[in-house]
Amino acid sequence: MTISQPNGPALGLIELCSIARGLVVVDAMVKKAPIHIQRAQPVHPGKFIVLAMGGVDEINEAMDAGRAVAAESLIDTLNLPFPHAQIEPLLAATVQPVSTLALGVLETFSVAATIRAADAALKAAQVDGIVLRLANGLGGKGYFVFSGHQHDVEEGLAHGAAAVGKGLLAGREMLANPHAEMVAAVLAGLAST
Repeated sequence: MTISQPNGPALGLIELCSIARGLVVVDAMVKKAPIHIQRAQPVHPGKFIVLAMGGVDEINEAMDAGRAVAAESLIDTLNLPFPHAQIEPLLAATVQPVSTLALGVLETFSVAATIRAADAALKAAQVDGIVLRLANGLGGKGYFVFSGHQHDVEEGLAHGAAAVGKGLLAGREMLANPHAEMVAAVLAGLAST
């Protein structure tokens, strides 16, 4: 008797410079495989993102189809089998509770790179995601803020930055012992963007 491996959850994202081509990409992806489109929308500055969830095999098939029709409109992609458990709530744009031990911030030039960085940081270290913001109101950039013990935040920053991709890291900072007033003020501002 053969025991089959579970197909597991996966996340796929295609980021394009054309809204019109984005609609074609969504259609190609859902026609290719049974996936669930979480987001298919224009984002600043005039880009379009398609965020899909499904089984690993289905996301692979849908992503192949999406990339093929994206052609020269393709900016960046993300094909993430077995994303960290914190990614989905962070994508829902909820600000998570924060410890003030240490904070890490990764800022990138693409939506896909931000999610890649967040997943890598969360998987590499004992850190908690606080906020993940993508594109809108950010000129198409994204950022991920997380907290934990200083050595874990440093590890998360190193792995997250390494996962971003060449030329896509806009900023990487650590606050070793942030003042509670700064954390409250900044997180209130981050939550409103």
